[in-house]
Amino acid sequence: MFQTMFANVRKACPLVHNITNYVTVNDCANMLLACGASPIMADDEEEVEEITALCAGLNINIGTLNRRTIASMLLAGKRANALGHPVVLDPVGAGASKLRTETAEQLLKEVKFTVIRGNISEIKTLAYGSGTTKGVDADVADRVTDENLPEMVAFAKAFAAKTGAVIAITGAIDIVADSSRAYCIRNGHPMMASITGTGCQLSAMTAAFVAANREQALEAAAAAVAAMGYAGELAHERRSATDGNATYRNGIIDAIYNMTPETLEKGARYEVY
Repeated sequence: MFQTMFANVRKACPLVHNITNYVTVNDCANMLLACGASPIMADDEEEVEEITALCAGLNINIGTLNRRTIASMLLAGKRANALGHPVVLDPVGAGASKLRTETAEQLLKEVKFTVIRGNISEIKTLAYGSGTTKGVDADVADRVTDENLPEMVAFAKAFAAKTGAVIAITGAIDIVADSSRAYCIRNGHPMMASITGTGCQLSAMTAAFVAANREQALEAAAAAVAAMGYAGELAHERRSATDGNATYRNGIIDAIYNMTPETLEKGARYEVY
């Protein structure tokens, strides 16, 4: 299944519009190119609707939020909805500030999202109106473990039913769920936490996967999550003794670039609930 999702990205080469944050914008662009898609970055409200109309999908990321781009996000999101294009939301740091939380809530009210991808603290903030984020990182108290996995799967399915979106909760164990099914994905490496931007890159790549697989958003999002985690594993295996986190960041992008649909199918580790 994941093999097909990835092959469709490489075949379709979808153009993805990103309104993302300036910390990771270059990495997001390169990740999209690595997976076989094409990136375009545009965040001025005078052009976002026009750019979105040219694209197959839209990725909205609130990582470096400001009043100017909030208006652009709403315009682009509504335009994508009108055109029937898939839209991904990455609510970076929701719960860390009033502006981030209220903006994420406004986006949820005014834009229909295909996928909402975040860490567990960010997703809990969207679901409950409050959370315990540590800056833009998940709070340790919120982490998904084998012990609380059934509870977290039920939470993800319930929030998916409420929003109509696929919910992708990423962490040591990833949960990707719609209202009836959930993929629990166990790919990844702890060193991924030592670099910034893996989540942002994943959200951009998720937009490409769902744009190329519009009728299978759940499977497409799960395949993107598994691909990112597996890339983290492969990049770590290929590190030399003197390589640090900067080399590791590039190694993850390289691993996606060199990954084939067949190797993803073999390397993905998951259960379906």
